[in-house]
Amino acid sequence: MLALSRKKNEAIVINNDIEITILEVKGEQVKIGIAAPKEVPIYRKEVYIQIQSATQEAVNAEGMEALKNLLG
Repeated sequence: MLALSRKKNEAIVINNDIEITILEVKGEQVKIGIAAPKEVPIYRKEVYIQIQSATQEAVNAEGMEALKNLLG
């Protein structure tokens, strides 16, 4: 993991097309802005984990259903 120090209105650039800007700092909370191409999905980590979990459950359920169908 790369750890960087940034101040309000300072930014970092990732892969030439994603820019993360520090918008506000209040105590321990930091507000960031993300500029990225529309095709780049951006999620809070807790939401991303929920999506991954739901996707895996769906894949497992479909896989079990396909196996049941195959075995008759």
